Amino acid sequence: MRLLRMGSLGPAVELMQLALNRAGYGELETDGIFGPKTDRALRQFQGKMGLLVDGIAGRDTHRALLPWYTGTAMHRVAAGDTFWKIAERYGTTAEAIEAANPDSQAENLQIGQVLTIPLDFPVVPTTISWCSALVGYCVQGLSARYPFIKTGDIGKSVMGKPLWQLELGSGENKVLYNAEHHANEWITTPLLLKFCEELCAASVKGEKIFDQSAAELLQYANLTLVPAVNPDGLDLATGELQQGEFYKGAVDIANRWPDIPFPTGWKANIRGTDLNLQYPADWERAREIKYAQGVRSPAPQDYVGAAALSAPESRALYDYTLALSPRLTLSLHTQGEEIYWRWGECEPEGARKIGELFAKLSGYTLADPEQAASYAGYKDWFIDRFERPGFTIEAGKGENPLPLSAFDEIYKKVLPILTYGALVT
Repeated sequence: MRLLRMGSLGPAVELMQLALNRAGYGELETDGIFGPKTDRALRQFQGKMGLLVDGIAGRDTHRALLPWYTGTAMHRVAAGDTFWKIAERYGTTAEAIEAANPDSQAENLQIGQVLTIPLDFPVVPTTISWCSALVGYCVQGLSARYPFIKTGDIGKSVMGKPLWQLELGSGENKVLYNAEHHANEWITTPLLLKFCEELCAASVKGEKIFDQSAAELLQYANLTLVPAVNPDGLDLATGELQQGEFYKGAVDIANRWPDIPFPTGWKANIRGTDLNLQYPADWERAREIKYAQGVRSPAPQDYVGAAALSAPESRALYDYTLALSPRLTLSLHTQGEEIYWRWGECEPEGARKIGELFAKLSGYTLADPEQAASYAGYKDWFIDRFERPGFTIEAGKGENPLPLSAFDEIYKKVLPILTYGALVT
């Protein structure tokens, strides 16, 4: 997280405001504007935590806010502690503590041992703008609450940010979901992370997700999620990236394309390469088409790059997919409420039937892309390389970036696709 002070703007401020609200320091509007009310709440928090009361959120203040960024606190067991007493103190449940500490026995707590404590709110927020730091906090919080999640990164972005990966489920049916190839389609990131959180919570509680047993789903499937393929672009499109060499480079690119709103129209990675035009599925044909359209150099969208897989983000997902060899992939994009399921004349066995099921459950349209749009995409390459079902889900309707006010309705329609995607192959 960057240093924040009076006058700071953007998603990091929204996240800090949300954290202060979660911690009980006022009812701040999460507007991303660091004004007097936010300053007052932050100073109260700093005083309570024994920090320097300067109204500046730097390293120490962000560290103190970490439980309210990740939804997880750490508790050192004292004499007389039980799961029930600790749960009452933190406003959570003994069951949640037990799930987060599978190696600890409620009846045999050891003085001095450290427990992970899930706090009384969801890890994944759906009412604030996102930034790459928030993706990392959610990965940290989810894996702490649900230790059966394996986390890591599949590579790094241009700016060196991790491309986070979460793996859950012990089954043999390997599936891979990804989101946010395109920067201004960042709403797909919380869609995927909310699904992860609800799936894990339902599994622990013995409940269903959509209409399926969550525990049985995780026994059948091995599910890998890559929630933000383009973290640099995410920060640019949401206004989190506001200065520095990479920002200036993006501004220079945007100035050559004045008809595309900046930064909200930005789809590419930070160097102006469209990551979903980077895969070796007739990449040369994609280049020919985009060059004919006048996109011959880095741009906010539609530049295919210097070569296939020249962007580190697309290369990382390509390499990871090859190593994983999943039976099915889902790529979340926006918008149009459409499901794309084939590549050219290639129709993997079972793909149409699965697509029809997705369409029936979600109300989305099973569609074929225009020929010009059917080259060099991740889904295109996966189908071409593996001859297995791969889908692009165009979530929601409207103009990108879709507003967070539409999140709940979008999630409701995408949830059955995410659920059955792990079960149908």
